[in-house]
Amino acid sequence: MSVMQTSTRQGAAEYRAAIDKNPSWRQLTAGIDPELAQCFTVSARCGCFMQAARSLNIKATRLRRQLMLLETQLKCSLFNHSDNGFSLSRDGLRLHAQLIALAHERDLPVIEQPLIRLAVADSILHDILGRDLVALLRRNASVRLDILTLDSELALHAVSADVVVWLGETGTPLPGPSFATTEPRLLAQLEYLPHIAKRYSRVASRPECLDDLADFLLVQWQQDSQVESFRPWNALVEQRLAGAVQLQSWELMLEMIRCSACIGLLPHYMSHFDRGLIALPGLFGQPMRRQLWMAVNADSRDDAQVRMIVELIENTFAERREWFES
Repeated sequence: MSVMQTSTRQGAAEYRAAIDKNPSWRQLTAGIDPELAQCFTVSARCGCFMQAARSLNIKATRLRRQLMLLETQLKCSLFNHSDNGFSLSRDGLRLHAQLIALAHERDLPVIEQPLIRLAVADSILHDILGRDLVALLRRNASVRLDILTLDSELALHAVSADVVVWLGETGTPLPGPSFATTEPRLLAQLEYLPHIAKRYSRVASRPECLDDLADFLLVQWQQDSQVESFRPWNALVEQRLAGAVQLQSWELMLEMIRCSACIGLLPHYMSHFDRGLIALPGLFGQPMRRQLWMAVNADSRDDAQVRMIVELIENTFAERREWFES
């Protein structure tokens, strides 16, 4: 328990009796705008303005303005500020104790947040959406989000979610989710090329044909072995009697390419995601492409939290538009 929380609880106990004898404080507290009261109580509970703002899903600057407005209305200072943060002042402790007492009297329920289920292709979650999802959680600590990874066609068929982002063959969103959804939307078309770390490949010695790959270790994400459009690459890996590694983890495959002089099949946006990697075009005559689709569960498409996730995904792809240009 923090010093802030300890002092708050001790102060609340100390002043509750005094408050009960002072009807003016009770009346003053009862008249406070609920939003201002919530800003204050969450700040007192967290002991940190930044964390309180996250919990309330508002900016820290807005929280500070709300607290200043509350202090102006009450004509007192509620916080003692220091280099280590803040503590509640004498009046702040009184207000906090009275708000707790009022909350018990009114028996206010906790507002339950809807559970949103997001299912995303494993590689897309890691490379593209992960950072923006972290930013969303940083802004909104009250969200309830269940993130599921799709690493196979079987997982796509079995999943039940509010928003689904999956990889399919070119020209069709099939196979798609097994439940009723909105019309699938095409987010991007991805071209896949062999990649290698720049530090392990000088320009003069980079492979220019399939025969040149004989001197390199090939690494394959096992889920790609079932992708029809990757047949040229998969055939090459299957022919290997030595110098081939298959693994289940997309992230580990990327790490092996970065650090082990391996060559692996990656989407062409990878040079934007990691500038230490470089594509090796021209090794295969047949292009290897997949399309990225998004659909929303028909039963929850009008939910505000679902729309928030859909907008986040749309904005992410709009901001990274150049990643997906050939």
